[in-house]
Amino acid sequence: MQANRYLSNNKTLNGSDHITLAELQTTIRNVLSAEFAAPVWVSAEIADIKVNGSGHCYLELIDKGEADGSNGVPKAQARAVIWRSNVGRIFGRFENESGQRLERGIKVLVCVTVNYHELYGLSLQIIDIDPTYTLGEMERRKQEAIARLKSEGVWDMNREVGLPPIVQRIAVISSSNAAGYQDFRNELAKSGYAFTLTLFDSVMQGTASEESIIGSLEQIAGHQELFDAVVIIRGGGSASDLNCFNSYRLAAHVAQFPLPVITGIGHDKDTSVADMVACLALKTPTAVAVWLNERMLQADGALDYAALQLHELLTATMRKYEIALERAANRLEATVESVIAEQGMLLQNAATILKDSAARALENERRKIGSLAELAESHSPRRIMRLGFAVARIDGRAVTSVSQARDGERMSIEVADGTIMTTVKK
Repeated sequence: MQANRYLSNNKTLNGSDHITLAELQTTIRNVLSAEFAAPVWVSAEIADIKVNGSGHCYLELIDKGEADGSNGVPKAQARAVIWRSNVGRIFGRFENESGQRLERGIKVLVCVTVNYHELYGLSLQIIDIDPTYTLGEMERRKQEAIARLKSEGVWDMNREVGLPPIVQRIAVISSSNAAGYQDFRNELAKSGYAFTLTLFDSVMQGTASEESIIGSLEQIAGHQELFDAVVIIRGGGSASDLNCFNSYRLAAHVAQFPLPVITGIGHDKDTSVADMVACLALKTPTAVAVWLNERMLQADGALDYAALQLHELLTATMRKYEIALERAANRLEATVESVIAEQGMLLQNAATILKDSAARALENERRKIGSLAELAESHSPRRIMRLGFAVARIDGRAVTSVSQARDGERMSIEVADGTIMTTVKK
């Protein structure tokens, strides 16, 4: 309204239907100076922040309008500055009370004076920042992520995957040059167990960390058959350093990951959403390594105990069968002796029966032979000859017909007690 009054008055004074750009800029500056004579508190997100060589801090503030469903697309943007004289005070108070640094991606509540310059446009001079707002905003987002994960039914999914008895093939998500990763490796090396570590080098803090860690999880998921578990580790840091582990997207990937996830994110005061949905959450990378060593030691002890049980079972089983074999051998020996005795009696009885049968058969045959001998004797030539019969032979051939003898031939006549020689006469 002041601007309209100015333009109306201006037109009346000089009779012109326009004003110069300088006049417009001056009008805007005067209006803003009048409207915002006192500092105002403004909520925004830090899109960029830099401290230049002179010590002044320059920021780019944006308003994504998330509350009205604009899907995070910036609705407003403004440049801001913290003069060098205030940088130490504002930065120090914010970090001490919030536990995090001023950096890209965090929401802040800043107390600003509104400035407008004809050449450089609108700018905000930050004279104070309320750390409690940022903490509350972070906690709000954290609680929203927790509620969403629970409502979607994925809150307990990774814990339900369960850890295998032996965790030896490990996919590690960490920064290759981080001290926490080196501590993790050194602690594992003390155990003497042959762990297989595959590092998926990732950005572990800052605005790029969320996408980097999710990308590593997706790589591992493509080769999940090569690993027993996933370990996400990093050393300690401020709340803002670790804020990516409270994001819904990262926590959702952890919650639904097909392999058990173990976290050692290096914070003692707070627990991130990623910790809450992981299969196992430990405080530091070293604590994760200690747990893995103890897990292998337990598995080793379980194997020793199982081997001892197996040995005892085998010994008892072998003794059981030895006794069974001894009893079977004794029963077999007794059975064999009984069978031999029984068969001996049977053989003896059979021998007696056979002897009696043979004697009877021999007697029967003897009687048969005697009868046959008598029969043969009754038909023998000698007996017949004793009855008056004789056998005539000429040249050793028996003569059975008169025609066989010729007059004057020599003939032998065999009688019962000798042979008579005679000459044939016809």
